[in-house]
Amino acid sequence: MASVKEIQKGIYLLGGKAKGSHSYLVRGNTRNALIDSGLDEHFLDLQAQLSFLGLKIRDIDIVINTHEHLDHIGSNRYFQETALIAAHRFAATKISLGDHYVTFYRSRDLNEVPLHVHLWLENRFLFDLGTHLLEVIHTPGHTSGSICIYEYHSKVLFSGDTVFAGGTLSYIAESGSVGDYINSMIRLESRKITEIYPGHGALSKTPDQDLSQAILNAKKLLKGEKEVPVGLSPHQVDLDWNQNP
Repeated sequence: MASVKEIQKGIYLLGGKAKGSHSYLVRGNTRNALIDSGLDEHFLDLQAQLSFLGLKIRDIDIVINTHEHLDHIGSNRYFQETALIAAHRFAATKISLGDHYVTFYRSRDLNEVPLHVHLWLENRFLFDLGTHLLEVIHTPGHTSGSICIYEYHSKVLFSGDTVFAGGTLSYIAESGSVGDYINSMIRLESRKITEIYPGHGALSKTPDQDLSQAILNAKKLLKGEKEVPVGLSPHQVDLDWNQNP
């Protein structure tokens, strides 16, 4: 089983395996939210992580997808009968219509279960979980439907693939834009952020520094400069997914 760690009071990192994304559990006193469900093939690990915390699948009230790529939405299918699935409307369109060119997602089921999105989110949408208040920040760049989730009380940012520790850039996907990415980073810089919890890799304890570095890296990318650190492409995930059935 992958790692489980309480990183803030009531907030748990459910570590992703290999190229799967991390998931984050936010346990409020009225509702439980899961941020990103991870790869379909890692669902049993996610289920074991929740069980370790005394939770069943039906105890998750809301699943919030930070964007539409397979390594973040793959296990939605196991929650969508008992929980509300939420994504930005640009991501929701692609997930709900099965736009595999953009999502890279196909289950290995002969009878593939269609994925549903129940809440089509807009910028500044709020989830009130009682002890935790989550704000949706639309941060296009990696994809058009990318969002970050800001928790008001602890001032932490769940960044999905928008920004990683060290300012490493996310892959700019088919619906993404470097210009949008820079604009999103600039808007995030205006927030008081104590820590960044990304979809992959290490947590960031230096958010101001990492956001500034991400902007510098993106500007270098626009100028065509070499040696800009770039995160994992979902094409790489998709390639392994298809080669290892």
